[in-house]
Amino acid sequence: MISTKVTINCPAGLDSKAAALLVQKVSKYSSSIWLEKGERRANAKSLLGLLSLGVERNAAITIITDGEDEKKAADEISEYFTVGF
Repeated sequence: MISTKVTINCPAGLDSKAAALLVQKVSKYSSSIWLEKGERRANAKSLLGLLSLGVERNAAITIITDGEDEKKAADEISEYFTVGF
């Protein structure tokens, strides 16, 4: 299991369009992928779950990956958030 803290660098935060793009991106990994903001955790492969987090710009989140391709998933998702969708 890998936990990575990142800051969201997208003007609109994790809005519906950005969340949909993220779901497409993470669905190619076999690992379980979760996003955590504060006390709340959501499956990154679930659009409704991601939207329920209410992630705004400059919010700090934790990416949690667990599975056979966890390292690759963590690295690519971290870059995705850092660069700004």
